[in-house]
Amino acid sequence: MELSIKANEKDLFSNQCFEAYSTETNIQICTKEKCFKCNICAKAFYCNSHLKKHLRTHTKEKHYSCDICSKEFSQKRYLKAHYLTHTNEKSFSCDICSKEFSRKDYFDAHCTIHVGEKPYSCDLCSKQFSQKSYLKTHYRTHTNEKAFSCDICSKEFSRKDHLNEHYILIHSGEKSFSCDICSKEFSLKRYLKAHYRIHTNEKTFSCGICSKTFSQKEYLNRHYRIHKIFMIDIR
Repeated sequence: MELSIKANEKDLFSNQCFEAYSTETNIQICTKEKCFKCNICAKAFYCNSHLKKHLRTHTKEKHYSCDICSKEFSQKRYLKAHYLTHTNEKSFSCDICSKEFSRKDYFDAHCTIHVGEKPYSCDLCSKQFSQKSYLKTHYRTHTNEKAFSCDICSKEFSRKDHLNEHYILIHSGEKSFSCDICSKEFSLKRYLKAHYRIHTNEKTFSCGICSKTFSQKEYLNRHYRIHKIFMIDIR
């Protein structure tokens, strides 16, 4: 194993995982093979320290706390990313649409939308995705896995965003999004966006049978019933 010494602090570094260790004995726990395996999900790691961090995802242990809102996190990098929600700092800007992002991984993921690149493919149905996270979410449609559970009512969801929406709609009753025209409040941003169409008279949903347009999808769905009833009558 290759070792390098940081000149000032004389910490020992592993060239495998790029972490610092205080003694040569400690650094020997980092190997070139993924020998450290999680006994819960079998995921393997090069370093014992990486395995320890990973185990917190199973135990729900959270050692890092935000000193602004007290929210807790299992890893330091998650806390650092969270801090950006308070500072509203967005250092990454898209050259094509000017949308800004606080994190580089969000920015990189967004860029794939413009190029139309879909490098991640499902090995079960061959459906392709622009982001790895989308593929992981898609896999659950095949396995019917519901990895996210509500702490209050134990209802399970296959996607974390669905769990978050459930909590807001059913348990918290929080309405954080307000219309700046009529002051009506909404629990979800998409509800506010749909509501805005009432003011702008924008009708983006079109009937495929008679071409009538509607401002909201639910209105279009109601309208489709007219055609279904008509088809039954003429039979």
